[in-house]
Amino acid sequence: MNILVLNCGSSSVKFQLIDMKGEEVIAKGQVEKIGSSDAIITYRPRNKNRLREIREVINHDTALEIVLSLLLHPQHGVIKEKEQIDGIGHRVVHGGEEFSDSVLITEKVKSAIQRCVQFAPLHNPHNLSGIKACEKLLPGIPQVAVFDTAFHQTIPPKAYIYGLPFALYKKLGIRRYGFHGTSHKYVAEQAAEILEKPLEKLKIITCHLGNGASITAIDKGFSVDTTMGFTPLEGLVMGTRCGDIDPALVPYIMDREKLSTREIETIMNKNSGMLGLTETSNDMREIEAEASRGSQQHKLALEVYCYRLRKYIGAYMAVLGGVDCIVFTGGIGEKSYYVRERALSGLDGLRIKIDPYKNKKNETDIGTGKVRILVIPTNEELAIARDTRDILKSMPEVHKDVETEELITKELTLLTEEEKAKLVLLWAENPAMPVVDLTKKLNKRIGKKIHVQSVKRELEILGLSKN
Repeated sequence: MNILVLNCGSSSVKFQLIDMKGEEVIAKGQVEKIGSSDAIITYRPRNKNRLREIREVINHDTALEIVLSLLLHPQHGVIKEKEQIDGIGHRVVHGGEEFSDSVLITEKVKSAIQRCVQFAPLHNPHNLSGIKACEKLLPGIPQVAVFDTAFHQTIPPKAYIYGLPFALYKKLGIRRYGFHGTSHKYVAEQAAEILEKPLEKLKIITCHLGNGASITAIDKGFSVDTTMGFTPLEGLVMGTRCGDIDPALVPYIMDREKLSTREIETIMNKNSGMLGLTETSNDMREIEAEASRGSQQHKLALEVYCYRLRKYIGAYMAVLGGVDCIVFTGGIGEKSYYVRERALSGLDGLRIKIDPYKNKKNETDIGTGKVRILVIPTNEELAIARDTRDILKSMPEVHKDVETEELITKELTLLTEEEKAKLVLLWAENPAMPVVDLTKKLNKRIGKKIHVQSVKRELEILGLSKN
């Protein structure tokens, strides 16, 4: 099975074609600066030379046409016909409260993604553009949406509700949503494999540290709290984002500096964080180099960054009631031994201790205390491809389309009242459990193979599904 993974941003399209038999990337690349006459196209097919080209790319439709032409190219391509693409997995930034897991894309799903544009106006419209372009260019090939926010839909209300008038939540959907969900879920699953323990028996804190950064508390495989909030601005100090600040600072700065809403938003999102603190760079490698050369300002920036990390790790240990494993991932999390060391310094009393030698070598297991400390490279593309594969496999074999009413009706007819009761009990254990996971548990419990679509339909009949 070949899965095409797409990440459509405002001015770029990143892609990977993955052979799921061995989970091998057979081609990858990106189209940058979409909408300009000097767009940059890079393409790297497996076992072939890397290609780079500069040309005009007016929109996402054109970008995806280029991607397909590269994959099908007589010399540089890796497939001979479009039909060799079995499914398309899309990264979609925001699913709001509409989605708690990845889903097969339908008209209903597209409408829901459109409704979530209000929460991610810079991302969801372009995610939708990629979906619609694929419908034109690859008709009949099923598409799956994988949401950055979905993994965090298991966070309880006590953690996602802000101390604002509750009417704002009911009217505007203002709450903590969280992001980087695909990455946090992926590395948590990898950590369980490394530890050789069931994920449902572990308390894990995952630290995704890149230019954007977030930490998530994961209990028994489910996200229970995360640092990013209504937007990716909340939480940690990041590359150019300020993270947590006193909200009263916003009107204060606007008044004193005579700034517009857009200008203050730009300051907090693009001119703050490590860039704002150092006044030189948001590249952690450059910041660490300047600090080692004696720059007190760069040293302070690093201390601020690592202090915020340490504070949230401690907070999430309290949320979880302890921790079995701390995972570092993302560009900084995987490569900066200094950040890892400083973030965990002084935590010996909490059974958290780093092996300096292993840490400097960026080894996988760098802890010496009872709490395991792991460095795990994230792979969001593979995670998206896996979700896409699982959803396609759960689809009826007769038709690779959205609904096969005959099969669903037949499966639901064969479900006994006792088996339906078991489904309800499984759902009640965790109402936010992704339907794919719920289906797997049900099939194991009753010894049958029921498709995801049938389980979704039964939940809808019982009034237990919000999707």
